[in-house]
Amino acid sequence: MPHDHLRVLAHPLRLRILSLLTGTPLSAAEAARELGETQANISYHVRRLHDAGLLEVAEEVHIRGGRAKRYRHDPHSGKRLTSRDPAEEQLLTKAIADELLRRAGQRASDRPASLTDAELWVDPEVWSRLLKQATALSQELHDAAQPPRSPGTVRVSASVALFELTAPAGRDEDPA
Repeated sequence: MPHDHLRVLAHPLRLRILSLLTGTPLSAAEAARELGETQANISYHVRRLHDAGLLEVAEEVHIRGGRAKRYRHDPHSGKRLTSRDPAEEQLLTKAIADELLRRAGQRASDRPASLTDAELWVDPEVWSRLLKQATALSQELHDAAQPPRSPGTVRVSASVALFELTAPAGRDEDPA
């Protein structure tokens, strides 16, 4: 599979693996236990993600007489994936939306949260500034990621999708 396709990300389990391996390097067996999946299933998806350049081998360890690779996800690796194929981008968007729905079912309803959904017109300078802030926020969250169940941590969901829209069909792009 070419490394420039988003399709490799368009699987909800792969998105969960990437999230998990942002906080700590894990072997396929360790990730399988954490995600409640079979080792064979996780191994398959880890190979696909590694082949796409989204996971790197962080270390090799000796476990019960064998060797196991522990993989880590660098959130910056996704910047190498590009696609002009709307069908691929649609698959990725659907996988992200499905993952958000799964996580929403686990939301701690008695805790503070922020949820925004909007289709707005804003000044280009405001848009540029806010996009930079959202990118910085995403980076800070990834940098702060800890191994699962680390003492003193809370499990959170973060999905950030900001993008400029095209003008509605048959309409002038300038609202003024």
